[in-house]
Amino acid sequence: MKRIRHSPEQIIVKLRQADADVAAGLSVEQISKKLGIALQTSFRWRNQYGGIKADEMKRLKELEKENARLKKIVADRALDISMLKEVAKGNF
Repeated sequence: MKRIRHSPEQIIVKLRQADADVAAGLSVEQISKKLGIALQTSFRWRNQYGGIKADEMKRLKELEKENARLKKIVADRALDISMLKEVAKGNF
């Protein structure tokens, strides 16, 4: 079976669809089959994205991207400081 990567937004849409199917009386196995995912995947998605709305997920991704950018800046600055300390000692 080919493994398909889903974006967080796609996952949230599928989970909302699954919620509607649960309300209609389908079992988790039936819903997983209908969505084209493994049963374990549906449980993992539910644990990971269960209460998140699409706009919240978009904001979370933006924050994660910004956090990664800031961490890179801090790492670069720490490296600069370390190099300047070595130059100041004369150990180059």
